[in-house]
Amino acid sequence: MYKVFVKEIPIILSTEKNIGEHYTTIPLKEANFKKLVKKIYNGELLYVNLYHKNAEKLEQYLRKKIKVVEAGGGLVYNSNKEILFIRRNKKWDLPKGKIEKGETYQQAAIREVMEETGIKDLEIRDFLKTTYHVFTRNGKFKLKITYWYEMFSDYNGPLTPESSEGIKKVRWKNFEKSQKALQDSYENIKLLFPKEYLTTHPNDRNLKSKLHNGVK
Repeated sequence: MYKVFVKEIPIILSTEKNIGEHYTTIPLKEANFKKLVKKIYNGELLYVNLYHKNAEKLEQYLRKKIKVVEAGGGLVYNSNKEILFIRRNKKWDLPKGKIEKGETYQQAAIREVMEETGIKDLEIRDFLKTTYHVFTRNGKFKLKITYWYEMFSDYNGPLTPESSEGIKKVRWKNFEKSQKALQDSYENIKLLFPKEYLTTHPNDRNLKSKLHNGVK
C-alpha cells in the first residue's frame, strides 16, 4: 500500500479493493491521477483508493502520471535520544532535499541533512521508509518521493538553519517536545515515527480541541 499525500489528504494505492466504507475504489487503469489531485485541492474529494492486484504496478503508475522529484532525508538521533527538527513554512519538519546527479540516496540524505541544519559527523543506521507527497511548482503538480534514513550523530556544536531554503530554526527535541512538534507537522513525516511519539496525553488533545472551537 502507498499513501500519496495531497494537502495532508492521502490518495491510497493498494492491492485491496475494499479498504473502508468511506473510500471510493477506482481501478488503476481507469484513474486520472491529475484530475484526482485537482479535486482534492478543490476540496471535492477526500477518500480514494486506486486499486491494482499487482503491487509493482502501483509505483510504476505514479511515475508515468506525474513528474517525479526524488529526495533523501533523515530522522536524526543524538546520544541523548533527542531528534533533530527543522522549522519551515510554519511547520516542524525533518531535513531532506533533492538527490543530485550521481548521488546515491544515502549520500543525498546525509548531504541535505548537513546543509539544512549545520550538523556534522552523521552516520546512517537504517533505512526507514519511502514517503510520497504532491506539491506545486510553477503552477504544475509534481510528486516528491523521499527516501528516509535513521541517522545518528554525537555532534553537540552549534546548529545553523539553511535560510536560503526557508528554514527558520533547527532544534534538538526530546520525547515530549517531539510529540508536541508532531502535532504541528506533516502527515507523511508522522509515518516515520514509532507509535508512542504520536500518542499524546488526553489533556493535550482536550486543550487543542478547545482552542480550535474558540474556547479559552
